[in-house]
Amino acid sequence: MRHFLTLRDFTKDEILEILNLAIQIKKETKAGILKEYMPKKTLGMIFEKSSTRTRVSFEVGIYQLGGVGLFLSANDIQLGRGEPMKDTSRVVSRMVDMVMIRTFSQSKLEEFAAFSNVPVINGLTDEYHPVQLMTDYMTLMEHNLCDNLKVAYIGDGNNMTHSWLILAAKLGFELRVATPKGYEVDSEILEYALKEAQKSGAKIIITNDPKEAISGATVATTDTWISMGQEDKSEQKLKDFQGFIVDKNLISLANKNCKFLHCLPAYRGFEVSEDVLEGEDSLVFDEAENRLHAQKGIMVWLDRKRSINK
Repeated sequence: MRHFLTLRDFTKDEILEILNLAIQIKKETKAGILKEYMPKKTLGMIFEKSSTRTRVSFEVGIYQLGGVGLFLSANDIQLGRGEPMKDTSRVVSRMVDMVMIRTFSQSKLEEFAAFSNVPVINGLTDEYHPVQLMTDYMTLMEHNLCDNLKVAYIGDGNNMTHSWLILAAKLGFELRVATPKGYEVDSEILEYALKEAQKSGAKIIITNDPKEAISGATVATTDTWISMGQEDKSEQKLKDFQGFIVDKNLISLANKNCKFLHCLPAYRGFEVSEDVLEGEDSLVFDEAENRLHAQKGIMVWLDRKRSINK
């Protein structure tokens, strides 16, 4: 059974296969051709963390593929009342064809997948956000930015940073990560990425200096400094992240016409300035739309793998 829990589980060829499928499905959608790749299939969508883009993109996505999505918040199911994850998995996976989970701990997601009879997709955990990185790279592919790609990630060493590390290591491009001291990436994930980079030829640079990271970059990206569940740390983090805003001064050090990405929601004046987010080189809203199309590619690919293995 193939799941989509982290990009660590996929080869370069598999990642590109899914993305090319997503681009094909997007082109068909834009042409008014809505093929029912997953007719009458059901997607269970379990949310322990709320979301705008994740809910809309998965619910619309499965509908456009010919299926139906079931929104299940923690308060709607027994999981929110203390039912073990493995029990929820064994029940829900007998009734649906696929499950997407947006939760806190990666270990909870992996426990659910271990007991599931159907493919499970990581809609976000504290450790990884793989559907977002598929979306981001799909956007770069569409804008012909993948040759000589140099990505600068400026901000917190969080699930987005971890996923950028894995994607760069798998696909072989250059990634520079700048985090404030004390907010570095997970050491085990970095070690894994560096080992994979030796195989792919990726160049990974870790620094505490945003100017060093962005110098000559072709793509700059960031994320909110205050992730969901960290609101109690906001005052301290705002102090520690001074100098890490992606603004005109910082992005002027990048390559000419450096493109900007952000997974949203964005907090203008904190991790990114208004003029960069709304500037002509921002791909943020192309990127946001591509959550819909990239995830359709993931769902169709997983469904095909499941059918082959039946």
